Amino acid sequence: MKRTSLSMPELALIAGTRAALGAGAALIFGDRLAREQKKAIGWTLFLVGAATTVPLLAIVISRQKER
Repeated sequence: MKRTSLSMPELALIAGTRAALGAGAALIFGDRLAREQKKAIGWTLFLVGAATTVPLLAIVISRQKER
């Protein structure tokens, strides 16, 4: 397994994006809100989490290739 070092701000960004993605998925599949509210909020969180994870992943992968 390869090791990568991340600064605390980078780690916090990654954790935040993953949390948004997970919260969105939980809202989509949960049943506490009205269906339309759940879909709107859930998909927004899910897509924001996924869209912001991709560039961060690219940065981490490019760092590994530089070594």
